Amino acid sequence: MQDAEDVQTIRVGHSPDPDDAFMFHALTTGAFETPGYRFEHVLLDIETLNQKAHAGEYEVSAVSIHAYPDIADKYALMNCGASMGEGYGPMLVSRKPMSLEEACSKTIAIPGHKTSAHLALKLACGDVDTAIVPFDEIIPRIESGEFDSGVIIHEGQLTWEQHGLHLILDLGIWWNENNAGWPLPLGGNVVRRDLGNEACEKITEWVRMSIEHSIRNPDAALEFAIKWGRGIDEETNSKFVQMYVNERTIDYGEDGRSSIRKFLKDGQKLGMIDPDFIPDDIDFIGSR
Repeated sequence: MQDAEDVQTIRVGHSPDPDDAFMFHALTTGAFETPGYRFEHVLLDIETLNQKAHAGEYEVSAVSIHAYPDIADKYALMNCGASMGEGYGPMLVSRKPMSLEEACSKTIAIPGHKTSAHLALKLACGDVDTAIVPFDEIIPRIESGEFDSGVIIHEGQLTWEQHGLHLILDLGIWWNENNAGWPLPLGGNVVRRDLGNEACEKITEWVRMSIEHSIRNPDAALEFAIKWGRGIDEETNSKFVQMYVNERTIDYGEDGRSSIRKFLKDGQKLGMIDPDFIPDDIDFIGSR
């Protein structure tokens, strides 16, 4: 039996939403052996996770693809754990019907400066005025009239109609239509480089196994995941998880990796990504 002091704790930072909880369920509940390591959840909104990763705080974290160039010196991007928009993605919605031009002439609420939703919005709409609002406050603050429109993420992509909101632009569809049908890169998992190459490879393999375990045994993972759905029902929970945990989550695929590189190169053209970062050099640890 292994001594407790020989077991290293790996903190896994992820968003408090159903797809991330589903993804890490097996890993953090001990569904399979991880010799020498134990894993624990740290739940924070994606913008905070981006900031924590910038400081190198957690060993493993979900981050926005938009934020990855800022942390690439500290973290390797795993080839598993993708959140990709396959014909869907963050949505620009409004309290009353309005054109895209009208929405872009006013301040738009976004869930964070370094979120992929922010970069996608700027790629689609140009230099619009934005205000950072916690992701779970965007819909209520549109409803209250504080903002005319905002970009919604997580389960809001399935519940916005229940709030009487109007869809202006689905950024996932926009990206797909303008980029050879490639999926929109949103989030990814990273592992801290200072753990060493062997540990990074091993942890990445366990994350992939966790995703596969939940896909094969969805009932327990869905029951766990719904706790983070902010009151959504079981059908919505299942639908949302299937949107963002699938074969693409196990492996980005060549087109997924190409889409990430293109997304970041386009961001460089806007001045939103460090011009010295080289997207073609992303290592995608664990790719086969």
